[in-house]
Amino acid sequence: MGTQTTAQQRLQNTRKAHRATLLGAGIDLVIGIAKLITGSLVGSAALIADAIHSFSDLVTDIFVLAATHYGRQEPDNDHPYGHGRIETLATLLLGSMLIFVAGAIAWSSLENLLADQAVNTPGYWAIGLAVIGVLSKEWIFRFTLRVAREVNSSLLEANAWHSRSDALSTVAVLIGLIGAQLGAGWADTVAALIVGLMIGHVGVRLMWESSRELVDTALPPEEQQALLDIASAVPGVHGVHDLRTRNVGSDVLLDLHIVVAPRVTVSEAHGIGNAVCRRLYKTYPKVTDVTFHIDPQDDTGAPDIDVGADLPLRNDVERQLDNVWQTYAIWQQRIDINLHYIDERIDITLFVPESQPPSNLDTMTLTLRNAASELEWMGQLQLWQGTVNDA
Repeated sequence: MGTQTTAQQRLQNTRKAHRATLLGAGIDLVIGIAKLITGSLVGSAALIADAIHSFSDLVTDIFVLAATHYGRQEPDNDHPYGHGRIETLATLLLGSMLIFVAGAIAWSSLENLLADQAVNTPGYWAIGLAVIGVLSKEWIFRFTLRVAREVNSSLLEANAWHSRSDALSTVAVLIGLIGAQLGAGWADTVAALIVGLMIGHVGVRLMWESSRELVDTALPPEEQQALLDIASAVPGVHGVHDLRTRNVGSDVLLDLHIVVAPRVTVSEAHGIGNAVCRRLYKTYPKVTDVTFHIDPQDDTGAPDIDVGADLPLRNDVERQLDNVWQTYAIWQQRIDINLHYIDERIDITLFVPESQPPSNLDTMTLTLRNAASELEWMGQLQLWQGTVNDA
């Protein structure tokens, strides 16, 4: 039921993202055509540059549509962690494309500025169109940002801020057009140059953020601490360490070590781990995958492969114990044996039949302990009467 609900939510979020993107693309197309025609008629380099910027937004919107469609599909055999990195890759390509467009606009503007070409008076139609462009891009920004936060899409949010940068660049164009209208022809070329620089800034920022995600950069320290606090507050958790986080698209994946009481059963320890997962999912909605490792003690910083690497496993333990205890009836009559790997030793709990007199247990514990003195890995030894719970 939970998986079905998640899939339905993903589908709804994808549809919302598509509607917001398509609406913005439609407005970009209309405004871009109007800017290009008007800029060509009045000879405004700034307005033409802004039109090119608007058309680049259409390519951006196509990237966003494709990435949100494929990037929000459910995990499969080839992509067990989901398809979120498609959004990341699309953001990286978008950033590089914006840098290319910015370079072309800036180079053309510098050539015009150095050549000191005469600029025609743009007229009030061009100025009015620039005002409409500012207002429309600001509306797209606010609408897209609201949807991006509803559906938790970093790519859609990046596209929203791209629209905000468009609005700011159109403000620069508007100032340039007003300056040209007042006789300062160079203001139009300078405005075009500013537009190019602003587009380049957005492209660099998008490439930087997506590159950090591709190399599995961790969440900010304050967010990591918040996750640690959430996990540590779960009953039965004695400590949390070795927290590792990364982003996959709009999702957060994390690994952590959970310290529990050293002698709890496997099922109880696993239940505590599941409780930590549920608390993280509920409190931090961006978390979509949690991998936890149960520790019977705090081994912070110790590589998993080195912890207890020389200690024997159950088959070897029973074989070695049989070598030293085979002559003792209490060992031959054992019901079960529990092993606890603690402090580089193996503590043993031996369950014996209830027919054994309780008064003999302490004596037999000491006898068995002495008989096994040659086993360097052996820690504490306890004898219990009765059956054992699964552990």
